[in-house]
Amino acid sequence: MNMIAVCPGCGAKNRIPPDKQHLTGRCGRCGSALTGAPVSGRVNSLTDAGFPQQVEQCPLPVLVDFYSPTCGPCRSLAPVIEAVAARHAGRLMVFTIDTSREQRQAARFHIRGVPTLLVFRDGQLVDQLVGAAPQEEIERLIGRVL
Repeated sequence: MNMIAVCPGCGAKNRIPPDKQHLTGRCGRCGSALTGAPVSGRVNSLTDAGFPQQVEQCPLPVLVDFYSPTCGPCRSLAPVIEAVAARHAGRLMVFTIDTSREQRQAARFHIRGVPTLLVFRDGQLVDQLVGAAPQEEIERLIGRVL
């Protein structure tokens, strides 16, 4: 299955065929290296420092999973988040942010419990879901922004 890498330079969506996914590519529009670029169809790790560029400037809707590695419900939700990312490849970016290490964005969005899912469109927070919800509920949440 083709993957979509969003260029960190210009925000263009770049289609990457399966036989080329092991290579470091360049953006077809601006020529920037796609190293470390978030990939649609996969769950991408996120840091506080990368949040503004990767979430607020992303041309696609974004789902951010605030989690803690010691949280049981967070671990049980991880395969669901991976399935959602794969199902919406090319239409949705999915990120996870570890609140035990990256606390600035958790404080900014008043995250009091994990897992918490936030949905962004055009850099703006549009919806949220707190707790380990079933995949159907997460799909409904995403469906409102796609």
